[in-house]
Amino acid sequence: MAGGQERILRGRIRSVQATKKITRAMELIAASRIVKAQQRVQAAVPYSEQITNVVRDLAAAGGAKDSPLLAGRDEVRTTAYVVIGADRGLCGGYNAGVQRAAEGEVKADATSGKDYLIVPVGTKAEGYFRFRGYKLGERFSGFSDAPSYEDARRIGEYVVELFVSGEVDRVELVYTRFISVGNQEVVLRPLVPLTVETIAGGDGKAGTDDGSGGDYEFEPEPATIFDTLLPRYVEARVYAGLLNAAASEHAFRQRAMKSATDNAEELIKTLSRIMNRARQDSITTEIMEIVGGAEALGSGADTRSPRSVDETDPLIHQETPS
Repeated sequence: MAGGQERILRGRIRSVQATKKITRAMELIAASRIVKAQQRVQAAVPYSEQITNVVRDLAAAGGAKDSPLLAGRDEVRTTAYVVIGADRGLCGGYNAGVQRAAEGEVKADATSGKDYLIVPVGTKAEGYFRFRGYKLGERFSGFSDAPSYEDARRIGEYVVELFVSGEVDRVELVYTRFISVGNQEVVLRPLVPLTVETIAGGDGKAGTDDGSGGDYEFEPEPATIFDTLLPRYVEARVYAGLLNAAASEHAFRQRAMKSATDNAEELIKTLSRIMNRARQDSITTEIMEIVGGAEALGSGADTRSPRSVDETDPLIHQETPS
């Protein structure tokens, strides 16, 4: 019994040790990828800032007139939510955070009598909302841990088409913003239509007599450039969201795998103590059995009856010589 239990415990310890090696390796991989993801987030900032400045300059020069991406709807009946999740699990509560945030917005819309459309980015987000029967748009997956600008371009073109065609009246982006390795937060950002406040404040005004203000000449017309550049601006914002989500995913995975590794170590210690206790019980039982057997043999030899005497033996009746 004890020997069988010891074999079972030894097998469980080997299994937990193998799992610990995997979680430790995944922790180190995630830690190394966080650095690269942070660098990509920082590298995308200059482009995002520059395209924002150009859009503002174009808007100040009069290019924002009659732009379809700036024309907000009088009544918002349908809202599209671009939910950025992960393609893989084993990253703690990363996926659950954005899923709960988007689900809360959808339920609020349903309560107020509005329609919705969910655009899932990532296999986990798609599986979650599809299983619960939510209305889904086009799915995007396969790039959550290392997104490219081409991925952001496809998402941007799709949501812009949804808005321009009138299928939805508003598009919002739900993702996890990366603040630091130990701090991330789920945010909800309006994507389309672009607000006038977002693009206001540019310097692309006609020059004044006193020399104040910028003097920009645009070729072709500012409105033409503006209509061409606004979709790129939307793509840049989607790309920034994807990069932040990727960095957050690696940070969540590192913490989750570190916790799993620590739990595996504690489980190995607990199982080792149980196995040692079972081995000691087995050894103690065997020793007591040996001692008990030896005592039984010893007591049997002491209480053995003497040999009976045969009176017919001629040696007994042999006379002793005088």
